[in-house]
Amino acid sequence: MRASRGFWGATAVVATAALLLTACGGGGSGENKGSGATDANASVSVYGTEPENSLIPANTNELGGSKALKPVFSALVGYKSDTAEPYNLMAESINTTDSKVFDIKIKKGWKFHDGTEVKAKNFVDAWNYSANGKNGMQNASFFEQIQGYDEISAKEPAVKEMSGLKVVNDYEFQVTLKGPFSVFATKIGYLAFAPLPDKFFADPEAFAKAPIGNGPLKFVSRTPNQNMKLTRYDEYQGEDKVKFKDLEVRIYTSQETAYQDLLSNRLDFMEALPPAAKAGGKYKTDLGERLVEGKLLGISALALPYYVPGYNNLDLRKAISLAIDREQIVKTVMNDTYAPADGYVSRGIEGYRPGVCGEFCKFDPVKAKEFFAKSGFTGKLTIASNADGGRKEPLVAACNSIKNALGVECDFVPATDFGQWRSIVNNRQLTGMGRSDWSADYPSIENYLNPRYKSTGSSNDSTYNNPAVDALLTQADQTADKAAAIKLYQQAEDLIAKDLPQIPVWEEKGVGGKSNRLKVAKLDFGRLADYSSIEVAAK
Repeated sequence: MRASRGFWGATAVVATAALLLTACGGGGSGENKGSGATDANASVSVYGTEPENSLIPANTNELGGSKALKPVFSALVGYKSDTAEPYNLMAESINTTDSKVFDIKIKKGWKFHDGTEVKAKNFVDAWNYSANGKNGMQNASFFEQIQGYDEISAKEPAVKEMSGLKVVNDYEFQVTLKGPFSVFATKIGYLAFAPLPDKFFADPEAFAKAPIGNGPLKFVSRTPNQNMKLTRYDEYQGEDKVKFKDLEVRIYTSQETAYQDLLSNRLDFMEALPPAAKAGGKYKTDLGERLVEGKLLGISALALPYYVPGYNNLDLRKAISLAIDREQIVKTVMNDTYAPADGYVSRGIEGYRPGVCGEFCKFDPVKAKEFFAKSGFTGKLTIASNADGGRKEPLVAACNSIKNALGVECDFVPATDFGQWRSIVNNRQLTGMGRSDWSADYPSIENYLNPRYKSTGSSNDSTYNNPAVDALLTQADQTADKAAAIKLYQQAEDLIAKDLPQIPVWEEKGVGGKSNRLKVAKLDFGRLADYSSIEVAAK
């Protein structure tokens, strides 16, 4: 996190004080405010991609689904859009004396969109369902610190509830973790920790087609490969209310098509721009005052899956990483809208250290050839990804850089769309390298390491398994003192850097655009529109 507020300490006073955080969820760079009145009944359209999975919070961990679900659900904790600083959203208070047992009180009178009141059991029931192995939720591992997770996460668990969750009364519940975990009070703002109404448990499959949330916008409809429509929930009592009425997440297969719609004001917001717009800084002239800039907390990498023959080879991974001219690619292909990555944690996250990847994240074709020769690899290298969303061009450039440096064929292998791409990754069907981008779910170094590099991580795309890394991450998780925990996470990152299970390539700076209808529009730290910031100019 950019600015430490201290509630990760081990004492009750520190833990309680910092959890009574500022009650404002807005703010951020990239503001482009016009004059005049705001149209509170306006409709807004944003660029979208087809969701990977069903529309259930614990089964959504990618941008396509998040664009629709994040404004539909509110968690206990929110994050400021610009700094990612946490603040109490649905939580009235979150207290702990030891960072192991947390007493959580929720605000009274908060409603789901079906009119039922959100109660403590809606959180407890949702977390138990999400962690249950038989339900196959993509984000199940996010609950792994809770006592009883190991039992419920089995494919055929003998229990239905985690022993660490206890409802105290309608507006209070208690969470007991396996051990102290300094990040817990920040982590529970992630979408997977959202509450679910009673109707969900009656028919989860039907719910996934028409989710009922408790956030500032409520679900209206979804037409696959076309759009998702939401509308303002006027009884919403959170600080992150929206200032417009209707939202359409419009599905595009071509980012360039979406950009042309943006320029002609047929689309209101894009959080990322196509390569053609970035070339020569063209987007700056195209957009002018309609340019939106943000400070993102994300990182791009190439996963080298251990299950693909030939890729479980450290010399090959070193050779590939040394063969990628990051500086040249971000300059010529991305036109400095990205910066070269040099580690496994994004800049702006507390605990980030420059140069963790060391010499192997620097372009050196001579050393690259030496390691490639040592690897004994034969055949062709490939990099796979969805080709939409501007993903193809930098990866083609990376392949060309590898080809020129190593003298080996390297091809870009496109997937039809993002949903198909993630299906390939999740089903362990990669045949070579694969794009593995990450945007912070919440502002912590832990979020960059556990999901991606723990052997049980929900987004461990390379199927990396290092018992020493697992042990350090577990030890860090169970360290109450925040500073001490960060040092342990850093030790784990150092080991990861030696193994190179993923090759860090670049970090996005945050460049988007808005239509001239919008007076204000901001990017949040996770490269999504900050919906609470959007204001539409009255006609």
